[in-house]
Formats: sequence, C-alpha cells, structure tokens
Amino acid sequence: MIEILGHRTNAERQNIALSYKTQFGQDLIDDLKSELSGHFEDALVALMTPVADFLASELNKALSGLGTKEDTLVEILCTRRNEEIKAITEAYERLYERSLEDDLKSDTSGDFQRLMVSMTVAGREEGPADPDQAVTDAQALKDAGIDQWGTDESTFNSIFCLRSYQHLRRVFWEYEKLAGVTIVESISSEMSGDLKAGMLAIAKSIENCPAYFAEKLHRAMKGFGTDDKALIRIVTSRCEIDMVQIKQEYQKLYEKTLEEAIIGDTSGDYRRLLVTLVEDA
Repeated sequence: MIEILGHRTNAERQNIALSYKTQFGQDLIDDLKSELSGHFEDALVALMTPVADFLASELNKALSGLGTKEDTLVEILCTRRNEEIKAITEAYERLYERSLEDDLKSDTSGDFQRLMVSMTVAGREEGPADPDQAVTDAQALKDAGIDQWGTDESTFNSIFCLRSYQHLRRVFWEYEKLAGVTIVESISSEMSGDLKAGMLAIAKSIENCPAYFAEKLHRAMKGFGTDDKALIRIVTSRCEIDMVQIKQEYQKLYEKTLEEAIIGDTSGDYRRLLVTLVEDA
C-alpha cells in the first residue's frame, strides 16, 4: 500500500479508487478502514481523499464535539488561496449539507469569528502590489496598532483579508520602515488569543509559507507526545504543493532534516508512509 499509494499524486489515487470500485465492486477507503487501524489508517485515508474534501472534514471535526479546535481552523483557512478556499467551502456544503460560514458563526465569536468568516469568502484581491496604496495601508496598520491605546482589529481584518499576497508583502516591508518593527512582532505584542494566532498565520504564510508549515510541523513533533492529526494533515495536504521548500526551511530552522524528525517521533508503517511522502516530494 505504501509503495503504490505513497508514490502517486492525489489525482492518480482517485483514479485508482475508481478502478478499484469498478473491478471489485467495493470502496477502497472502506476496505482500508476495515483492514487498518491507528495513525497509519488515518494517514492512508487522508491520502485517498480529495484534498478539498479532506480539509473540509478536518474543519468539520474542529467545529464538532466538545470545544472548537481553533488551531485547525487557523491553519487551514488563514493559509489558503482563493481557489483553495472556494473548493473547501464547496466540499463542506456538499458533505455536510450546511455552509461552513454558518458553522463558524455558531462555534466562534468576536473578532476571531469575523476573521474566519472573512477568510471563507475567498474574496482576496489578486494582482501586483500598488506601492502608493501599500504605504497608506502600512500607515493605517501602524495607526490601528502601536500608535493607539488598544488595537483596532477591524483595520487589520480589512487589510489582511482583502489585499493580494503580493501587495501585502509590500505593505509589510513599508510597515517595518514606518514602525521600526516587523508586522509579526507587532501582532505578537499587540494581540492575543485566537485572533493573534490567525493574524500571525496570515502574515507568516504570506512572508514565507513553507517556513510557516515547517514551524507547524516542528510544533506537532515537539515535546511530550506528537500531534498526529496536525502531522498527517500537513504532510498529506502539502506533499504536492510545497513540501520540497518546507523540507528546506525545516532544516534551516531546526538543523536537522524533516525526515529525521519524523523518524524520531513516529514508528512502524505510519512512519514509513510519512517518510515516503516527504522524500518523494
């Protein structure tokens, strides 16, 4: 299973699942679930699921049951581009027959809720930076943050959720010139809680998305116990996007390879599958 499924793209795995059902009259994911268990099962099922469907299911799990897992919401919604967000929200509605926005409104509140809803709209501008507007936006962020008592979160929400990635990179550069500190440093000192985590995720993923996910992987394997859900989610959803760059950033930040970190924190077939996905990128 590792040899076949671990060396294919998600699209190829969907074709394998279709051919499997055509030949044997059985669902491959159902058969995997009946034969496997534990984290190896979770990772293989994640691999066999279309990425948008898998991330929609992760959001649903984060919003269901006792307590909302805000970290999962932030990681998925604050780091994806418009087309990815649209695919996820469409998958969510198809799978659960209700909108992601409605579920977010039921389970979150305040400024964090506004940030999450803004991200689900997938209305971010696309295109190059406007240098003059970048200066204006940087000044507005400075005025809303370090230059006033308390932070005007609505200004941050508006600029962070609306402006294009290219434009925001220019805004962050202008901000550091005006404020004398980076936007990440300002958010870290001016905000708190889930809103801080969301704004930091946007800022870090815009500045260097692979480094953001390298940091998330490190945290998933740091200390006592492994956050296997985060480890599986990041490896399976990023292995065809930017895993090569994530590996480079991981080694740069933590002075060991991502493969070495995974080998040290996991075991058995589960470890072999994750290492295969990382090495094959």
